[in-house]
Amino acid sequence: MIKDLMWETEGRMKKTIEALETDLRTIRTGRATPALVERVMVEYYGTPTPLNQLAVISALEPQLLTIRVYDPSSLAEVERAILKSDLGLTPTNDGKIIRLVIPGLTEERRKDLVRLVNRRLEEAKIALRNVRREALDDLREFEKEKMISEDDFFRGRDELDHLIEQYAEQVETVGQRKSREVMEV
Repeated sequence: MIKDLMWETEGRMKKTIEALETDLRTIRTGRATPALVERVMVEYYGTPTPLNQLAVISALEPQLLTIRVYDPSSLAEVERAILKSDLGLTPTNDGKIIRLVIPGLTEERRKDLVRLVNRRLEEAKIALRNVRREALDDLREFEKEKMISEDDFFRGRDELDHLIEQYAEQVETVGQRKSREVMEV
């Protein structure tokens, strides 16, 4: 019973780390990467749709993204969605392809992005603590209903503490790697 709970808890913690990594991929680093725009939501026939479902996004040069839309009639909507997003990029379009020039980041903008990374890291740590708290509540419930002994409860709690430490270190590692990437000139 405790093993099942730990297995489920660890799975939820892994998903938290994956979500953090996916989220951090959308933060600009001064070089073109399709992940910057693939989650931009485009109003496509009245339905918000991620850009990566409407177009092929490629980075042909380190500072240039090209977006080839499957349906040329949606070109204006894609352009509008990019302008509305918080990316700070201005698209240019030749009627077939949208080009996004990724400008170099100023030192001030890099520091802002590092602060944003740190905020996202803190949100991930809070999510991990919430997962731990829920698992601890389940352990208490198991003990209260005499499904596990008091010793098993303390062993399970120690295992939870070990898990949270392990995943908090992963969050820090991911954050340090992204911060270095952002500060890189």
